[in-house]
Amino acid sequence: MEVDGDPAAVDGGHRVTTSDYAVVMPVVSIRFSDVPLHQQLKKTARQKGVAISTLAERLIGEGLRMDAHPMIYFRDNPSGRRARLIGGPDVRDVIGAIVGGDVSVEKRRARAAEMMVLSLAQVDAALAYYADYTAEVDDEIADQIRFADEAEAAWRRQQALLEA
Repeated sequence: MEVDGDPAAVDGGHRVTTSDYAVVMPVVSIRFSDVPLHQQLKKTARQKGVAISTLAERLIGEGLRMDAHPMIYFRDNPSGRRARLIGGPDVRDVIGAIVGGDVSVEKRRARAAEMMVLSLAQVDAALAYYADYTAEVDDEIADQIRFADEAEAAWRRQQALLEA
C-alpha cells in the first residue's frame, strides 16, 4: 500500500530526500504520561549534546537488547558504548577469550570462566548476545586489537628513543 504514491509513508515511514538519494526512516510519536521522565530525557539529551530522538532511539534499542539478554547492560567507556555482562567485563572481552583456539568449546568456556572469574552462565550469556550481534562484537574486537597494536607501536618508538 502506498500513501500519495509514497511506499515509505506506509507504517509511519518518513521519506527524507536529498539531491542524490532518498532515505526512509520510520517515525513514531511517543506521548509521555510521566512528565518528570520526559524532562529527564530532555535534560540528558542536552547534557550529551544529542537530539532527544537520538537518545530515545539508543535507549529503546538497548532496552530491547537487555530485555532479550537479561545478563547484559550497556555502559560508556573510553573506547565507546559497549555491551557488558552484569558483574563482569565487556562482552567483547569474553568472546575474545572464547572464539578460536585449538581446544574444545567446553574447555574454552571453562577456561574463560576461570580466567575472568565468571560463571558458565555469564559466559553463555555473552555467547548468546554474540550470536545475535556477531558483526558488531567482531568489529569491537578488531578495534580493540588495532588500538592495542597502535599503543604497542607507540611504546616501542618511545623505547627506541630512550635507547638512542
